[in-house]
Amino acid sequence: MHRNLPVPTIYNTDAAFDWLYPERIQLLSRRHWTPLGVARKAAHFLSHGGNRKILDIGSGVGKFCLVGAIYYPDSTFYGVEQRQELYHHALAAKKVIKVENAVFIHGNFTKLDLDEYDNFYFYNSFFENLDKGDRIDHEIEYSSSLYVYYSRYLYRALENRPSGTRLVTFHSLGDEVPSSYQLVDASEDFLYKSYIKR
Repeated sequence: MHRNLPVPTIYNTDAAFDWLYPERIQLLSRRHWTPLGVARKAAHFLSHGGNRKILDIGSGVGKFCLVGAIYYPDSTFYGVEQRQELYHHALAAKKVIKVENAVFIHGNFTKLDLDEYDNFYFYNSFFENLDKGDRIDHEIEYSSSLYVYYSRYLYRALENRPSGTRLVTFHSLGDEVPSSYQLVDASEDFLYKSYIKR
């Protein structure tokens, strides 16, 4: 596949992309996986300048990373996901799509050195700790204290990043965004926000 081409026609809608995954995973798409349009917009912003290392915190089945990898082959998209099942679905989808610049990591993002990455994508993976009615599964621990811990951990990590660091949030409450990050774009419903650290 020529990497500078758009997503292959077979995957150019959310419904078509979801066919990369089993039915149970498809049913979670509308609520838990990044829409294609959002993924493209976020990847464009985060890959600015090329040769960027972009980390998706709580990457699920890897949709954002895979879309970003197809459209922006000069950058590398890393996804960290603590659920083993979702991590394996991401690897399987990567194998089908055949991109090399998407890298998936099984683990908790607090175990990574966030200084290794240039820019960050965050589709509020912490919110499951607060929302008892809409969780992906019951394979991990949930609690409001974990929401606070993760949000504060990410806040401190982002605060320590250099000026010019880019961040995109989707469906975020903003608890993890330091005031040093300037909002530069937002969707009309304010679900999508992009920031640059001053």
